[in-house]
Amino acid sequence: MAHALTARRQALQTARDALFAAWREHGDPQTLLSSLSGLVDTEIAALWQDGGGGESAALLAVGGYGRGQLFPHSDIDLLILLPDNAPRAVLEKAEVLIGQMWDLGLEVGHSVRTVDECLKEAEGDITVATTLLEHRLIAGNAALQQVLAASLARELDPVAFVEGKQLEQQQRHNRFFGVTNNLEPNLKESPGGLRDLHTLLWISKATGFGDSWDALTEDDILTRAEARLIRRSERTLQRLRIDLHLLAKRREDRLLFDFQQPLARLWGFEDTNARRASELLMHEFYRAARTVGQLNGVLLPNLRARFFSQLPRLTQSLDEHFYTVNGMLSVYKSEIFRERPSTIFEAFLMLQRHPELTGFAPRTLRALWNARSRINERFRHDKTNRALFMQLFREPGLTRTLRRMNLYGVLGKYLPAFGRIVGQMQHDLFHVYTVDEHILMVVRNLRRFAVPAFNHEYPFLSRLINDFDKPELLYLAGLFHDIAKGRGGDHSQLGRLDAREFCIAHGLTDDDTELVVWLVQEHLTMSATAQKEDIYDPETVGRFADKVATPRRLAALYLLTVADIRGTSPKVWNAWKAKLLEDLYHATLKQLMRGGELDLDSELEERKTQARALLRLFAVPAGVEDKLWSELDTVYFLRHEAKEIAWHARLLNRFVASAEPIVRARLSEDKEGVQVLVYTPDQPALFARLCAFFGRTRYSIADAKVYTTRHGYALDTFHVFIPEHHDGDYRDLISFIEFELSACLKRGGEIEMPPPGRVNRMLRHFPITPQVVIRSDDRENYFVLSLVAGDQPGLLARITQILTRYGLSVQSAKIMTLGSRVEDSFLLSGDALSDGKAVLALEADLIEELKA
Repeated sequence: MAHALTARRQALQTARDALFAAWREHGDPQTLLSSLSGLVDTEIAALWQDGGGGESAALLAVGGYGRGQLFPHSDIDLLILLPDNAPRAVLEKAEVLIGQMWDLGLEVGHSVRTVDECLKEAEGDITVATTLLEHRLIAGNAALQQVLAASLARELDPVAFVEGKQLEQQQRHNRFFGVTNNLEPNLKESPGGLRDLHTLLWISKATGFGDSWDALTEDDILTRAEARLIRRSERTLQRLRIDLHLLAKRREDRLLFDFQQPLARLWGFEDTNARRASELLMHEFYRAARTVGQLNGVLLPNLRARFFSQLPRLTQSLDEHFYTVNGMLSVYKSEIFRERPSTIFEAFLMLQRHPELTGFAPRTLRALWNARSRINERFRHDKTNRALFMQLFREPGLTRTLRRMNLYGVLGKYLPAFGRIVGQMQHDLFHVYTVDEHILMVVRNLRRFAVPAFNHEYPFLSRLINDFDKPELLYLAGLFHDIAKGRGGDHSQLGRLDAREFCIAHGLTDDDTELVVWLVQEHLTMSATAQKEDIYDPETVGRFADKVATPRRLAALYLLTVADIRGTSPKVWNAWKAKLLEDLYHATLKQLMRGGELDLDSELEERKTQARALLRLFAVPAGVEDKLWSELDTVYFLRHEAKEIAWHARLLNRFVASAEPIVRARLSEDKEGVQVLVYTPDQPALFARLCAFFGRTRYSIADAKVYTTRHGYALDTFHVFIPEHHDGDYRDLISFIEFELSACLKRGGEIEMPPPGRVNRMLRHFPITPQVVIRSDDRENYFVLSLVAGDQPGLLARITQILTRYGLSVQSAKIMTLGSRVEDSFLLSGDALSDGKAVLALEADLIEELKA
């Protein structure tokens, strides 16, 4: 028996391998899926007959296997249907069958029930009802299977089933954030995945309209053109899932980063200068998923409308073209979109003006969707259509309208440049959305600033946008800021050309056009300045003010920058970045209000005055700060804001000549990190030692200001983020830093480097080519080291160790972490920087370390 099962198992594997080899030749998913189902059917039927099962029970395939769509590593869902009061011998035969199937290498998911038990389970669980809906007989008692089929047809409540499946789909979409554009989508469960197609066919079958696309076409629920689109998308998703199973050698439905590049090569995609092969593959997926999402949105309401046609219709006329029906927008004539294409935009505008409406009525939605071909060059050049499109940006409800237009393919038709980035991946390690979804998130964030209900989130930004004349210009800048991604070259420069062409075509004034174009061109400038430069240095602020030029531009860029960063990923934005940007905004506005003139002396005195006022609030006697301040020069006061200056003076006025290291920490104002002050007699490699300590303790450095006093003391300030999973008390955390770091400095000795940690999974599959640039600063007093690399545990400590080896001193450091990407800047001094060969060697050593 064992030998026979082994031979059978080998024969089954040989047959499966032959099917997989044939798959590489013909590439037809349905052929492979039905062949695999048929192969397993034959084996199960043979095992049942060999075991003497006969007519004692019915073996039914259910679920995907019941549909005849068995993917390479999917479970084999089996129902063993028993007659009432089945003898014990039948149950024993069933147990033997399941064991033999596992011995053959078949992964079985099985249940053993009577007809009554099936009906009872289906009544309480819609998942069971759905599974039974797709059953088919493999072997055994056909009459028993017919009893089940008849009982299901009689007992199934189609109304409850339709409502239940729609709710189930909505909940499933919500689990995936409601977008098809997750960067590691689930081919089966994500919005626009295979499960959305299954849901359509389940509802169709339960409501009596058939269980195939052909049946829906014959019933005029699906047009022939729609049927072609849905079959093409279904084929793409099925091909991807088959190849993914074969590549992973297991049941895997998630398009994980681990598989995207090898899968892309399998599909014949190659890397280009502008895009990776994996990005091209994922674009194929997103196009298919978007089509499925669109057709699901069109067909599901039409199925409901056909099934629930007997419900009363509550209507209200809106104008000569539109009326409402049961809370949805409808048109009197379905042909209106083809006969008068501008009605397409009028429909979206009407829906935007009536937020109480839930969407388009089924007949209207289908007519609109099928009329998209009328959005052509003539449509784009029509002044009426251009005016209608601009009106969308001037009225409330823009975000929902743009999302609807994108979902139904209208936005990409009207703006071909936008159409090219629909579904485009961004493997830059910090964007978690495709380009089109990111753009819509940015516009949504800008609109959210302007909605009174959300004013509590960002009060200052809400005030700015409510005071801003023509906020639609900000929304247009948001729409165009990344529209040129993936073309190769600087997307900011390419995007500004698209923005200018759009603004001129849509009748914007010269001033308004220039603002939109400038925002698109400079949308990264404020973020880079705040996170890579010393924004408390008046000269940095002066340079930024010169570029911005006017308070209106400053406010616009500030609003766009915050909306942009918040639209990349839920994890990228934090209170530290918010503070940097707000401080830069206020400092720049102050500079602009002065007429752009830079007065270092008055700035210096103002900071000292503010610091003294803060010290008096803490009951620090007047003049106590003078002892410390006498050891500090102008550079110190220009690099630190008044709050930091006061904090330092309050803590150190009694320890100006301390022989022991002084380490103090406090919770930052934003409550998302800790400020750490280190004051100690200067020593070699001090900055490297401090970075190594924070690396070992898993504290992430966001900002470091390094300063040496006139009498040879290091006065260094760090802003660090606490470890992600820290759940203790902040007082314990602060005490730990103060005690452990002080002890570390007292011990001295060889620097203990952080242990190597795990490299981020996305970074492992999409590595960043390290970039290292060393240049003199604008004053030519120091050198600026800028580097870009993938984030790694202990990276900063290793970088500073190399700088120490070259005898370089770090004056300040700005650490910008964007997801798994780091963009760090260091202000350096040292003799080696004046030696061209030494600089080349330093760059080479840094690049080598960043590659490790």
